[in-house]
Amino acid sequence: MVEVAAEKGYVATSVADVLKRSRVSRLTFYENFANKEACFIAAYELVTDILAERMEAALRLGGTPLERFDRVIGAYLAGLAAEPEAARVFLVEVYAAGVEVLGRRLTVQATLTEWVAELFGAVTAEQRLACESAVGALISLVTTRVLTGDHAGLAALREPFVAMVARLMNA
Repeated sequence: MVEVAAEKGYVATSVADVLKRSRVSRLTFYENFANKEACFIAAYELVTDILAERMEAALRLGGTPLERFDRVIGAYLAGLAAEPEAARVFLVEVYAAGVEVLGRRLTVQATLTEWVAELFGAVTAEQRLACESAVGALISLVTTRVLTGDHAGLAALREPFVAMVARLMNA
């Protein structure tokens, strides 16, 4: 699903396309997924889980909040750059895949916002809004680069973005 949706776009992707690429039978597909959307959701969750594992591992290494944030952002950007097809599905095709998966995407964004808030000890409404704004800005910047195929540009976001968050969070 990731390969086909990244190549053709979610809307143009058919179950037949997924079957052909994965070399599984229609029966096997439907034993595992109710439909194309369910398959896409499973693919989206797999990408989400892989990125979350990388980011959590970076978070556990310790250090100051800013050092930990820097490593988490680095892991996120590196993970997306290493898997351009998965990045496209995670950040671009998700918008075409329906309300259920969009709800999951919003949950992922809220979870990332919570990580940032906890990391920097953001408790006031203003501090939490700063965290939400930072996460929203990062997702927008990253989505633009993925959409335009500028995967090398993902790594270039790290340093200036971390510096901006440091100023924003007075870290």
